[in-house]
Amino acid sequence: MTIKAPKLIVAISSRVLFNLDESNDVYEKNGVKAYAKYQIEHEKDLLEPGVAFPLVTKLLNLNRYGDYVELILLSRNSPDTGLRVFNSIKHYKLNITRAVFTSGISPHRYAKAFNSHLFLSTNPLDVKEALASGCAAATILPSKTSTTSHSEQLRIAFDGDAVLFSDEAEQIYQKEGLEAFAKSEQNAALTPLTQGPLHNFLAVIHNLQKELPYDNCPIRTALVTARSAPAHERVINTFRAWGIRIDEALFLGGMDKGEFLQAFTADIFFDDQKSHCLSASQHVATGHVPHGIKNQP
Repeated sequence: MTIKAPKLIVAISSRVLFNLDESNDVYEKNGVKAYAKYQIEHEKDLLEPGVAFPLVTKLLNLNRYGDYVELILLSRNSPDTGLRVFNSIKHYKLNITRAVFTSGISPHRYAKAFNSHLFLSTNPLDVKEALASGCAAATILPSKTSTTSHSEQLRIAFDGDAVLFSDEAEQIYQKEGLEAFAKSEQNAALTPLTQGPLHNFLAVIHNLQKELPYDNCPIRTALVTARSAPAHERVINTFRAWGIRIDEALFLGGMDKGEFLQAFTADIFFDDQKSHCLSASQHVATGHVPHGIKNQP
């Protein structure tokens, strides 16, 4: 009997989906009451797509192959002010039916309650709390770029250490330097790295790929890492041990990732280091995963 892959569940904040900068400025300058008044007065005004809107549409488009993906809205709006968001969802014909409106309180706890495989938000504190609760999460950075693949194929790129993998190797690099890191990775080449915060998200993506057409698969993944030979061997052996397919692997040896992510036409890129994320966000939509030694005080 064939076991169906679990449905991919992604929780998103309203500011990930739509551009709410203008109304957020009202909140920052004049407070909650002025914000609520503004949203209700503009209830019929459609919101412009946000930085992750193309990602959301491509995720939902996977459902043309079957019941594979669900998007859930988690918003700090009140139910009253959230009506504008739902009006825009309806206008863009996005199949998002489940939502939580928390009236200013962090909604991160509901990501885990919905069994989400990933939570995307523009609020760094919400993301940190979600990660601490065991839910994969990333902070979507502001981006001016509109770069995305014009095809319907969903393209997702990941950094390795402290994202897909634990930060065990990164700790050696930060504490002892490049030479010690390279030697340690050579010695441990046959020992799989332990799982990082986005491992399960990639695993579900991989399981979906197995059910979708192999030729011209509508999902393509890439590892984009600062590692280079000989530290590549442990990475490849780790994916083999996990039984997970990665479609492309870019071992850049410390080169800037932005141009390569643009060449891959990533719909989203995940990295643990804020400086790498800021650089990448000039080229593609980027999620910061605040995990590992580089994110410790």
